[in-house]
Amino acid sequence: MKATVKKPATYEDLRALPETWVGELVAGELHAAPRPAARHVVVASALGGELTGPFQRGRGGPGGWWILDEPELHLGEEVLVPDLAGWRRSRMPVPPDQPFFSVAPDWVCEILSPATAGFDRVRKMPVYLRERVGHVWLIDPLARTLEVFQNENERWVLAGNHAGEQRVRAVPFEAVELDLEALWMPEP
Repeated sequence: MKATVKKPATYEDLRALPETWVGELVAGELHAAPRPAARHVVVASALGGELTGPFQRGRGGPGGWWILDEPELHLGEEVLVPDLAGWRRSRMPVPPDQPFFSVAPDWVCEILSPATAGFDRVRKMPVYLRERVGHVWLIDPLARTLEVFQNENERWVLAGNHAGEQRVRAVPFEAVELDLEALWMPEP
């Protein structure tokens, strides 16, 4: 009997995906999903807007960050695309002039969907931990929740669990109050 050896996925496999799909490489496997739905896009756009002013531009906040939408991260053998990511300028003074980042971010936000929630929690969070990302936010637009995780002694610790229309201060952006209601798509 012949044994079948599965060849690890490559960056070329990822690049061959249709433009309407987002692909990631984790542990040699290609994971692909169609572009996100409107709820997801609304949360990503609203959160990016809320954080960019005070943290990237320094308007009404401390500045000192780069906040980017869907950056392609090359972390070891893995290629991940978080919904949002942030780097302290003290660690990355200027973003690299290339289509990907090899410096792990200080903060990552994953916006969960029923199709991606397990992958984000089980496959991507360990990579972020290994790469010493300081904070991960998991946002569920359907449940209208924000879970804030902090990397403490090489393990994820829940630093905050927020829901609904609360106004919150969440690490690492606690310098400015975030209005969760601004993130949610209006109900029909």
